[in-house]
Amino acid sequence: MTARIYRPGRSATQSGEALSKLWVLEFAPEFAPDIDPLMGWTGSRDMRREVRLRFGSMEEAIAYAEKNGIAYTLEPPKETKRQLISYSDNFRSTRHGLWTH
Repeated sequence: MTARIYRPGRSATQSGEALSKLWVLEFAPEFAPDIDPLMGWTGSRDMRREVRLRFGSMEEAIAYAEKNGIAYTLEPPKETKRQLISYSDNFRSTRHGLWTH
């Protein structure tokens, strides 16, 4: 039973970073998914794949894993650099590029 501790990045469709500040502990799959012969649905006997724990800090997630004897791998977060641009920069006289209006 191994787990992965990481901090997820923000969604590509949203600009907010609300859920990307929490650390997540999720378990690696132990069994391969199997196909139901009657319906053809994909299922699994592995219930730990559905468990995803969220923590406020990396230290809390590591302490939980060590307390419960869970082997883990730690993935450092990828820092994103936000580029702040003013709306008025679209209309400045020194702008390079085509005007869109």
